[in-house]
Amino acid sequence: MTGPTGESPHADQPASRAGTDLPPEFDEGLPDKVTGLAQVPADKGEVHLVHLYPREMSIYGDLGNTRCLAARLRWHGYRPVVHDHHPGGPWPQRVDLVLGGGGQDSGQARVQDDLAVHADRLRQLAADGVPMLMICGMYQLFGQEFVTVEGTRLPGLGILSVTTTGNATRMIGPVVLETGMGEVVGYENHSGATVLGPGQEPFGRVRVGSGNNGTDGSEGARTGNVIGSYLHGPLLPANPALADGLLELAARRATGDFVPEPVDDSLALGAHRHQVQRLLQGAQPGPSRRLRRLSSWVPRRPGRAGTVSAGPG
Repeated sequence: MTGPTGESPHADQPASRAGTDLPPEFDEGLPDKVTGLAQVPADKGEVHLVHLYPREMSIYGDLGNTRCLAARLRWHGYRPVVHDHHPGGPWPQRVDLVLGGGGQDSGQARVQDDLAVHADRLRQLAADGVPMLMICGMYQLFGQEFVTVEGTRLPGLGILSVTTTGNATRMIGPVVLETGMGEVVGYENHSGATVLGPGQEPFGRVRVGSGNNGTDGSEGARTGNVIGSYLHGPLLPANPALADGLLELAARRATGDFVPEPVDDSLALGAHRHQVQRLLQGAQPGPSRRLRRLSSWVPRRPGRAGTVSAGPG
């Protein structure tokens, strides 16, 4: 994750972090060296990010997705406000984007009751077009059901039409996807095998890696502006276009518009190209070649008066 070059006289406006009692390593705004890369003041409005269960469901570095989005918002001239939502905690009054990460089966069980409390709220936010990115364990819980390797059934929110079953075989390694937002890279490490329901669009088509289940060539799921994926890395710093696609949806919802600033992503994009080229060398055609071609992502964007309108094709 890289930012604009040069210093800024407006680098004294860090991101705020609301509703948290996390230990110091989690409880922080943007470091000065990050805000110092911004070349514009944070005067375009606030964008509120909600990170679900950062203690229980961020054990694979997925907190980096939230930090990436907060940094990029600041570089684009917006003021990020991060809400860490913990089990039993209050729900923030304002939500412009929701994120969740990966965790162990025990972590999923610990958040299950709180997730049920806010299930209808999250379903409504998803239906209203709020962008969401759910990784690994939270991706599974946004589906219909997750059955642990011991046979325990954890009901999901049903926002994504997917069902996951735990098994003894882990799917581990680097991944390259073809998605409606271009090529996406990441790293998978999961034992859950996920199957898409009828009509459920995948997030991407696997070019390298195992994906949802290692057999049908699908990876993740996408419904409206909600994306579920197994990709760690963390995902967003390695894929700036995906990060800014989510930010555009959130900023338009929060402020009515998205006016990006020039951001120097040369290092991230160079690493992205190298990863794709390296992994595709020698890659063998597999089941993913038979998956139907993905449509381009046409996000649902909130209008200025709270209505939802279709974005450009």
